[in-house]
Amino acid sequence: MNMNANVFASANMAARLPNFCNLGIMLRLLVIVNVLVIAAAILRAESGRELSTQYLMISALAQPAIIVSLIVTCMLQPVFAKLAYWQGVLAIFALEGSVGAGLWHLMPYVMPFTEAPAFWQFVFFLMFATALVLLYFDLRSRALAPALTEARLQALQARIRPHFLFNSINAVLSLIRSEPKRAERMLEDMAELFRVLMADNRKLTPLEDEIELCRRYLEIEQIRLGERLVVTWLIDPLPAAALVPPLILQPLVENAVYHGIEPLDGVGELKIEITDKGKQFVIRLTNPYSPNSSHISGNRMAIANIKERLQLHFDAEANLKADIRGDQYVVTITLPTKNN
Repeated sequence: MNMNANVFASANMAARLPNFCNLGIMLRLLVIVNVLVIAAAILRAESGRELSTQYLMISALAQPAIIVSLIVTCMLQPVFAKLAYWQGVLAIFALEGSVGAGLWHLMPYVMPFTEAPAFWQFVFFLMFATALVLLYFDLRSRALAPALTEARLQALQARIRPHFLFNSINAVLSLIRSEPKRAERMLEDMAELFRVLMADNRKLTPLEDEIELCRRYLEIEQIRLGERLVVTWLIDPLPAAALVPPLILQPLVENAVYHGIEPLDGVGELKIEITDKGKQFVIRLTNPYSPNSSHISGNRMAIANIKERLQLHFDAEANLKADIRGDQYVVTITLPTKNN
């Protein structure tokens, strides 16, 4: 298992360009460039009184450059996605050099009130800022890469709980003679579930596939728990661009059954709501909550893992919240409705 984990981690350490259309990426780019502008203003100012003047002058040059760069890189994102990392880096530097040269020549006409710096100074600033930004995102990607490794190991280890496998096999054995068709269907559901759990789950998948996987899992649990498990689905029509990290919903559904339904003496309801809000869609799971449950810590570990994976794929555009509302445990995921 450790050797497989290392191989998987090495695969995930491969450098890649950030998604320049992501709002979180854009925000970080703006912050980094403005920090550099402040540093440049401090170096150029001869006194504290000149600091604001120098900052405004440098900003008048740098802000149009970063805005144009963000627009162009976002438009060319599909092209960057097809390039090898080093090819993408060279393309970014070539693009920034072209943007810098174009803006420098337009500066006397667009901003005649601003004293233009030397051509080499302006281009050097853009190249330095570009190199710093790419280095930051490369280091950040490497720092977050273990989250994917952990997610796969969790799928292979924690997600295949022995009690679930044992109880499911017993349920199949009890149905083989009395209801062979139902037993066959249950085995098919188990095979599909384990196939997905053991797959290489690094790419985004349609939300519909994740929903179908959850339905198969719940069919298995429905046979095992019978009338004790009540499942309510409330799903809006989903756009084709509704993509999610694999195994983002199924582990939450499994936790809801394991932590919320099984400890109950009577009937427990699991409610799954998926709402389309245009540019975003919201997934909400609600299940019974018992403060005396002995599995709360495991549930928190799963929540933390899913949060890391959401950040890795969507940055600041997605979030997950887990709340206790009376005797109900509510998990809410907000995701962007677009292909990332």
